[in-house]
Amino acid sequence: MTNTPVRAISAFPAADPADLSALPDDIAARIMAVQEKAGFVPNVFLAFARRPEEFRAFFAYHDALMDKPGNLDKAEREMIVVATSAANQCQYCVIAHGAILRVRAKNPLIADQIAGNYRKADITARQRAMLDFAMKVSAGAATTGPEDVAALQSHGFSTEDVWDIAAIAAFFGMSNRMANVMALRPNDEFFAMGR
Repeated sequence: MTNTPVRAISAFPAADPADLSALPDDIAARIMAVQEKAGFVPNVFLAFARRPEEFRAFFAYHDALMDKPGNLDKAEREMIVVATSAANQCQYCVIAHGAILRVRAKNPLIADQIAGNYRKADITARQRAMLDFAMKVSAGAATTGPEDVAALQSHGFSTEDVWDIAAIAAFFGMSNRMANVMALRPNDEFFAMGR
């Protein structure tokens, strides 16, 4: 048995999941709903809860991008997060969204493949084109142009899909940077999900 030290979930103060009474009612209710659904509270909720207005804005935009119906299915949306988060070296998002990707894709290997090198992953040509564009947005959005839109449209993506791919990559670029600054730790539960 090893003596692994207990480490804080963040370099900044975070909400205590055992005492949500200090939080605004809507935020406490959101955290309790997530805990009921997942069986645990993802650390990102506790980390952002320290700033209620930012919590609300962050999760409202997250939900608008990740939970909407459309031509991109939920697993493909998670692929974008995992690929761009790996490029941004965001351990929290790679682990947390990798777990969600495994569950949504019903594939225990896909998240590791995409995080390691999406170009070699077992994905379709359409998905590879989607990730090529997401990576371009993540690393060099100033270099994007009409040819990128045309390339995606040749794979059946609509203009709205292109917007969604770009928005997810951009949003998680911000999220990755904040998670890295916070030294946000992934919950242990994420590592085994979907395996």
